[in-house]
Amino acid sequence: MRVIISAGGTGGHIYPALAIANKIKQKDKNASILYVGTKNRMEKDIVPKAGYKFTGINVEGLKRSLSLKNVKSAFLFLNAISKSKKIIKKFKPDIVIGVGGYVCAPVLYAAHKLGIKCCIHEQNSSFGVTNKFLSKYADKVFVSFKSLEEKMNDKKFIYTGNPCGQNAIDAKQIDKKEYGLNPNKKLVLIVMGSLGSKTICDKMKNMLTLFNNKNYEVMFVTGKNYYDEYKNNKYTSNIKIVPYIDGMASLLKKTDCLVSRAGASTLSEICSLNVASILIPSPYVTENHQYKNAMDLVSKNSAMILEEKDLNGDVLLRMVEKILNDKVYTNNLKKNLKSFEMKNSASIIYDEIVKLLEDKR
Repeated sequence: MRVIISAGGTGGHIYPALAIANKIKQKDKNASILYVGTKNRMEKDIVPKAGYKFTGINVEGLKRSLSLKNVKSAFLFLNAISKSKKIIKKFKPDIVIGVGGYVCAPVLYAAHKLGIKCCIHEQNSSFGVTNKFLSKYADKVFVSFKSLEEKMNDKKFIYTGNPCGQNAIDAKQIDKKEYGLNPNKKLVLIVMGSLGSKTICDKMKNMLTLFNNKNYEVMFVTGKNYYDEYKNNKYTSNIKIVPYIDGMASLLKKTDCLVSRAGASTLSEICSLNVASILIPSPYVTENHQYKNAMDLVSKNSAMILEEKDLNGDVLLRMVEKILNDKVYTNNLKKNLKSFEMKNSASIIYDEIVKLLEDKR
């Protein structure tokens, strides 16, 4: 099998793409995979380190407001289609898979025009701009939320879950002592992505004092950009401040209450590992998709939600201690989470790809 995978811009697109690539190589050791991404985003470093051939193209996303930059973006898009056609003709893939980010648009569109079978994967509970455009050209559309499959009511839309969930299940077990944590105390983990959130970090400086001297531990992951602002803050020993955690899923397995954004990959890990959570969706993302992601869980009583505009220390403390102390409530949250659990997501995607290629023959 010869496969081109395209995804870019954020880890939420790149890591599911790599999970699919890894599954293809596991199932078909002779598979040849080429990853097409942007030349200047994080995939250019992550993908080669993961052991895959990488080709970069020059493309930019369109601005939502009227802007002269859109003229440049449109020009780059047309050039990227031409470049993608050359890449496809040279590599001769059996199938092209898009896993999100604007880089997918020219690659998948070019593949469709060349008569190559195409699939896309949508991580969120509603389509992003690129996948909404590409869904018209894709032969199969893999979705991470059952509600999106039901909404589309079309056989080519297939509920597969997010491959990052399986990655979380497979993550190694860790000893809490590795992070300076007490294995006999409950853990509240607060994290707002690898880079963090300035708004949350500014608020958290004072809010964390409300957790001083509690009989549980709180670990706040500031994000690399904001850790220095916390170096001189004094909290009691049950509060830990770190800039970043490598291998977050391993620590999630030891977490009693997670406070986080509502990105698609994070939610897939929450569902797969059955973690009680308080979701603070980022209000700064396209089409407010994190709020929609969060509400998919909240509407089934599988998580709590606290919008950023309503965030204050008293409210957060009450919600955290509700999860830690109300066993009936928390067990119900976890029970309801099981309806979102989708194991073997990458294997399901692989099997659907194989079926598509068999139909082609």
